[in-house]
Order: sequence, then C-alpha cells, then structure tokens
Amino acid sequence: MTTKARQVHLVSRPDGMPNHDHFEIVEVDLPAPGAGQVLVKNLYMSVDPYMRGRMRAQGVYAEPYQLNQPMYGGAVGQVVVSNAEGLAAGDIVLNGAAWQDHFVADAATVNKFTPFDPERLSLYLGTLGMPGMTAYVGLLRFGEPKPGETVFVSAASGAVGANVCQIAKNLGCRVVGSVGSDDKAQWLVDECGVDEVINYKTCGDLTEALAKAAPDGIDVYFENVGGEHLQAALNVMNHFGRIAACGMIATYNNAEPAPGPNNLMLIVGKKVRINGFIVFDHNDMREKFLQDMEAWVSEGKIKTRETVVEGLDNAVDAFLALFSGDNFGKMIVKL
Repeated sequence: MTTKARQVHLVSRPDGMPNHDHFEIVEVDLPAPGAGQVLVKNLYMSVDPYMRGRMRAQGVYAEPYQLNQPMYGGAVGQVVVSNAEGLAAGDIVLNGAAWQDHFVADAATVNKFTPFDPERLSLYLGTLGMPGMTAYVGLLRFGEPKPGETVFVSAASGAVGANVCQIAKNLGCRVVGSVGSDDKAQWLVDECGVDEVINYKTCGDLTEALAKAAPDGIDVYFENVGGEHLQAALNVMNHFGRIAACGMIATYNNAEPAPGPNNLMLIVGKKVRINGFIVFDHNDMREKFLQDMEAWVSEGKIKTRETVVEGLDNAVDAFLALFSGDNFGKMIVKL
C-alpha cells in the first residue's frame, strides 16, 4: 500500500526576512520500506532559528537546505512499519526528518527512546532535546559559572535561554535575563526564579539597564542575540568574564551586514574569554545532560513553556514567528 506524505520544500532562497513565497507544501508517494528501513509518522516537529542559516546557499555552520527538497530538523515520530531489527510498530523515535508528516528511512537514522513522560513527548525537542542540551553545554563547558556569580542571558524566555537561566539558578548563580515583553519577564521571575529581567524594548539604554540589574557586574554572558546585547554585556562584564556564543538572532535576516559593537577592545582590557560553539560537537555530555535535566524537571527545578502550533500547514508561520518574538518558550509544531 502506498503511503502519501506531505512535505515542506524550500523553493527559493530568502534575501532578508523569509516569507511564504519561499516555501511550498508538496504531496508525494513514499516507497514501501525496504530491508533495514522503517516508515515513521511524525508526531511533533521543531522549528528553530538556526534553520534560517540553512536557507542560504552557503551554510554558516550547517549544511544548506537543497531547493525543491524537503527541509529537515528535529522531530519525534512513531514507527508505523518496521523491516528492521530492534524497531517495531508503535516505537517512539527521535529523528532529523522534520517538515514532513511521514517518511521512510534507514533504521540507523532514527533513535528509539523511552520518554521521560509519555504525555510530554515534545520535551525531547526542547528542554530535553537540542535546545536544552545547547543551554547545558554552553553554560557548563564554556560559561563555567561558579556559585554567587552573575549570569546574563539574552533571549532569556526562549527555548535555549529559559533553560540557561534555570540551570544557572540551580548552580547557585544570580541570573539577569533580557526579553521582549513584560509577560515573558513575569514568567521568568515567577516560575523560573530569575533575579532580574530587562524588557529590552522598553528599558531605554540597555547598558544602563543591565548595569542597574547587575550592580556588581556580570561574570558570564550567554549570547543568543548579538548586536546591542553584546555591546551592553561587554560594557558591564567583570574582568575574566566568559561569553558562551550560541547565536545572534538579531542579525539572521539582515540582507546586508549590520555594524557590530564598537567596544570590542574591552575583550582585551577585561581579559574576556569568548567561545562560539555548536552543540553537536559535544555529544560526550549527552548522558550527563539527560541525567541532570530529567532529574531537575521531575523535581520542578526546570520549568518549560511551549508554544504549540497545530498542523504542517502552519509550520512556516511557526518558523517565521521566531523572528517576530511571537513565540513564548519553545516553538513546536504538532503534526
């Protein structure tokens, strides 16, 4: 029996902010799974800011998407048909075949797992998935926070940032976050225990707001935004501060390069260490990450906020919302 799949294809490369004209939903007939293959129905898929970089002809740190082919990314699915040892119909699998509701693949390309909470499979695309591990790796391996130090997090209510904030609190740090709405700020304070939150859209001068929120300076900056946030962080950073550079979403859709911070000499004078990193280079930390994070989630020490969008037809809207700040926490598409 032929299985039909619906896929989202990239049909042209955006120059600046993407829009619906750059994407197309295509229906295809899938082949029957061969020996060692599985047919999977995706249940949830992730949309993430890094996917914007893959829409360029030259990938920045990830292979670019091919035109007129299904895009891809993190997803959680359920095996429908298996012709592979170790996998059976009904098994839950992590996979990299997002942006489609069904797919056929070699069994080696999907990972069977036992969910921490069967009712919360989407956690494995957020807090217990790539964004959570990005937070864990960046903060612990490159931020090296010590109890009592001050950690500043930009995009602090996002899929990565909210986890950074809470991990830092669990390690005994004082945490300052930056967000784009008062609702997000209140959630970070009330639910996540963040000490001070700045609404960068209404605070006026960001350096002044950060200096007020962190009167003793900051020791660690977790960089998700770039631009004005990096400039403010350098201005307020203490000597021997550490910056874990995860992303710079403020520049992802720029058609032309924007001027950078004008205070980079402070890196030298303050003896600041900056590490850019890609989470996939640090799989040696995965076991410890899951051990710690699953324990913190079960103990209520890590709270998760998700924006769940229904249906593949709305996946592009979900992706675009990442750049307008319309999402609150991890953006998930339920298929």
